[in-house]
Amino acid sequence: MVVSVSPNGGSTPPPPPQQEQANKDRFTKPISLAGPTDSDRHRNTELEKFLVDSGLYESNEEAASRQEVLCRLDQIVKSWVKQLTRQRGYTDQMVEDANAVIFTFGSYRLGVHGPGADIDTLCIGPSYVNREQDFFIILHNILAEMEEVTELHPVPDAHVPVMKFKFQGISIDLLYASISILVVPEDLDISDGSILYDVDEQTVRSLNGCRVADQILKLVPNVEHFRTTLRCLKFWAKRRGVYSNVTGFLGGVNWAILVARICQLYPNAIPSMLVSRFFRVYSQWRWPNPVMLCPIEENELQLPIWDPRRNHRDRYHIMPIITPAYPCMNSSYNVSTSTLRVMMEQFCCGNKICDEIELNKSQWSALFQPYVFFEAYKNYLQVDIVALDADDLLLWRGWVESRLRQLTLKIERDTHGMLQCHPYPHEYADTSKPCAHSAFFMGLQRKEGVRGQEGQQFDIRETVDEFRQEIISYGYWKPGMEIYVSHVRRKQLPAFVFPDGYKRTRMPRHINHATEKMGDDTRKCYSGSSSSERCVKRKNNSEMVDVKPDKPEKRTSVSPQRLECVSPESCTSKSGGTPQMSIECIEGVRQDGSTTEDVDSNCKIKSSDGLLGSGAITEVGDMQINGTSFVGSTHDKLKSKALEVLNENGVNGDKARDLAFVCLERAETTSTKSLANWEEGAVGMDQQLDKACNFTRAECSDYAPSASTQNLNCEMSDSGVYKLKMGLGQNFL
Repeated sequence: MVVSVSPNGGSTPPPPPQQEQANKDRFTKPISLAGPTDSDRHRNTELEKFLVDSGLYESNEEAASRQEVLCRLDQIVKSWVKQLTRQRGYTDQMVEDANAVIFTFGSYRLGVHGPGADIDTLCIGPSYVNREQDFFIILHNILAEMEEVTELHPVPDAHVPVMKFKFQGISIDLLYASISILVVPEDLDISDGSILYDVDEQTVRSLNGCRVADQILKLVPNVEHFRTTLRCLKFWAKRRGVYSNVTGFLGGVNWAILVARICQLYPNAIPSMLVSRFFRVYSQWRWPNPVMLCPIEENELQLPIWDPRRNHRDRYHIMPIITPAYPCMNSSYNVSTSTLRVMMEQFCCGNKICDEIELNKSQWSALFQPYVFFEAYKNYLQVDIVALDADDLLLWRGWVESRLRQLTLKIERDTHGMLQCHPYPHEYADTSKPCAHSAFFMGLQRKEGVRGQEGQQFDIRETVDEFRQEIISYGYWKPGMEIYVSHVRRKQLPAFVFPDGYKRTRMPRHINHATEKMGDDTRKCYSGSSSSERCVKRKNNSEMVDVKPDKPEKRTSVSPQRLECVSPESCTSKSGGTPQMSIECIEGVRQDGSTTEDVDSNCKIKSSDGLLGSGAITEVGDMQINGTSFVGSTHDKLKSKALEVLNENGVNGDKARDLAFVCLERAETTSTKSLANWEEGAVGMDQQLDKACNFTRAECSDYAPSASTQNLNCEMSDSGVYKLKMGLGQNFL
């Protein structure tokens, strides 16, 4: 595959092999040079078969169609530049020599794209053809008049300005870079640093995608093994809900760099081995130590690079993954504390599954089981987005989705990290609505390992209102564009988020599934549970399954009147007003002194005020939002059960509550001692892996900040999840 699809090729010439290998060896020191065993080869064959059966490879016909579309696009931009050159009065010779070239980057350039994937493309033109007028207006109008082009959507204000469209049904993301030369050669070497002379920051970012992709392919020891491993890990990340740069997880280039680093550390390993080593290394990686493929390069151009020693903001990146091409940048600056926690959990789970596979106790299919997000939490934030029609929704949804990460950060900030968010990067739609609708969800839970106080509240109304103010500042807002945020419990989730429009039947957590082949720890990781209770080892015996006949039945829960997220009226009658977004009334209106019993917690929720969220304090020993109880763990079940038993035995209310807390404290102590250690069953790592995860001073001695610098350090909690803390005067490494 070549970088340019122009008729003359235009591929970037590789550096001399001796020089390239010397550059690699100077930075990367392999953990192991071991090659595959017969068992590894057998597992590799099974993995490749699984990837093929999963439909991750495009057909020859689709590959040919992509090449045809790229060649056609190359002809269009060449004609466009010649037309502009003629209109601006250049000589006939200049018109004849005028040129533009198309380069690809992203998954297509790396060779890991699948069926239906878009093609990331970059058009490089001469200095007199600009982005604002010539690209986003003139070229846009040319494309708009073509029958082959559909869904044309320019995004000039993006961090990297892009024009999105479909050409003959194939999705294209087209960037533009105007470089400081009059005639663009057909064999332009995009890896040459001189191409960055006298260009603006947007052009540097546009060029960086192609430059990074080329550097990654040059820095891995075996390109084909890298491609298979990356294809596998991208598929895994999508299945597990951690593939989305805009949401705060990792995007394509992030995963590519992580995989490339594993290829460097195990240069003779085949894909089945590399997948296993990927999880083994990154489940133990000590963030915020950075992942880098080569030394950070400095240049006389003095462009800003990632350097926590000089740049104050770089010190607070919690999962730095550094691009290998100048100017080196952190490609994962969107990652937050909450999303890092989710990814570390998934890395640990993947590591356990791979250990099972290596012991022939599980199959590759177990690694790619979808993450059951809507069974993982008891409380969610639902973000509904509506517009009058599909075209408006496309613009509105893109804007809101790009800002959802800010809502996660604001909630972390305003609750001091005590309320953890898990944004889910999948979009849902309620087709029964008369207007265009889209919805996103966030899982909510109290910070693991922290015992909450009775009646603890998390009032995030002001947080959500601040988020709303940012959202409605959208410069292209139109009547009918509305957004609603509401709190929903798991039992209140709308039907449209479940496959085939119905909710899955949840198996009781205490029942032992004898048919599952995975171990207890692995099953817990992949059950979808995200609260601390999933790590408690339970005895699977007949006593736990038996139901006592004399146990009183639970009263049917009175479902609160949740804030209506989307209504038909919101698409019409409110189209000219300000978008309404509030979660104040998520529990609805209750009668004075009313009592409801929550099915999940067995805790009675009492309200002495008519409207929860209007200042009422709910009497329940768990976290609350706007007076709404959030069921966070099994502690409430223990406490409620203790209170119930004590009251039945004639103990008064105050004394019963005191005794219940004693029982609860004992239960917590017992459950803490029985937490499964995430390191159990893991394959032993040698000292070289420990050095690799620690990012040794020898590899990056220039990037240690001064002793007076405030920076991020990390420690590991009992549950194996990395916690980030601020350290004053501590070494960055």
